[in-house]
Amino acid sequence: MTMTVHVDIVSAEREIFSGQAEMIFAPAVLGEVGIAPGHTPLLTRLGPGEVRLKFAEDKEEAFYISGGMLEVQPRVVTILSDTAERAEDLDEAAALKAKEDAERLLVEGQASMDYAKALAELAEAAAQLQTIQRLRRRGGR
Repeated sequence: MTMTVHVDIVSAEREIFSGQAEMIFAPAVLGEVGIAPGHTPLLTRLGPGEVRLKFAEDKEEAFYISGGMLEVQPRVVTILSDTAERAEDLDEAAALKAKEDAERLLVEGQASMDYAKALAELAEAAAQLQTIQRLRRRGGR
């Protein structure tokens, strides 16, 4: 019998995923973490990037999050994020445009643009594109 843990991925708007998984991989701010059933309780910040859930028979599902929090309890793993989407729902063209716009604003140094906001937008767009590329390499797109 394979061990699983309940996983909830929730954005500010809605619940994105709720179900059982054998393994969870998430982009913690200090590096990717892997969570298996029975993991010690944990609370950590997440950066923008890909969350992967591993299921039976080597099936996986990928999600993009804009950052947030990861909470590990004995029977439940919860990922809270302002923005969360299934990786296959990401819009590559929109992410490329957002990345280009943020890069242009950083180069132009417009006084009206908040530098920190431009950096955050650039990081988010880059993380979305990286999630799309990983999904493509795994044959999901």
